[in-house]
Amino acid sequence: MSKVQVMEHPLIQHKMGYIRDKNTSTKEFRELVDEVGMLMAYEVTRDLSLQDVEVETPVTRTTEKRLSGKKLGIVPILRAGLGMQQGILKLIPSARVGHVGLYRDPETLEAIEYYAKFPGDIEERDIFVIDPMLATGASAVEAITAVKKRGATKIRFICLVAAPEGVDVLKEAHPDVDIYIAALDEKLNDASYIVPGLGDAGDRLFGTK
Repeated sequence: MSKVQVMEHPLIQHKMGYIRDKNTSTKEFRELVDEVGMLMAYEVTRDLSLQDVEVETPVTRTTEKRLSGKKLGIVPILRAGLGMQQGILKLIPSARVGHVGLYRDPETLEAIEYYAKFPGDIEERDIFVIDPMLATGASAVEAITAVKKRGATKIRFICLVAAPEGVDVLKEAHPDVDIYIAALDEKLNDASYIVPGLGDAGDRLFGTK
């Protein structure tokens, strides 16, 4: 069964307070999402395996630790997921990046795929699917389905703000995918917006309406 982890690190919670604030400028919002993405990646990668390597310091030879060659991939859900991408890449610059584009049908609220591009060896990689919001869960479910169709088997979902309804939907659809959240909010409103939420993450990132 999927693990759901809410990040309680003080720096993440501090920055989330500014991200939620409607008076935070586009520039500041973008920088904060980038920073929280990086902080979350630090927590999510705690279980990466290490191997011993011999290195020579200016003084002597010694045995140290390095990542054991694990291949990682990042898949932001367009377009808001792009806001978290660079922060994660700052910590994992060798990660390959795929993209999946989805739009929400205004009547059914279902997520429809319109673009997908992934690393050719996606089946060999641990994949982080990223999106600032987990509201109804439809986009996350469809994005992870798209990644699985291309051969990925080790997948984690990372988001800033989630509604309990979306978490339940994602867990039911993909019980093998662990979910990492900066903040688990109260509920969805009648328009399927997260409450208290942070508004439309894409619009706030890119200064659109």
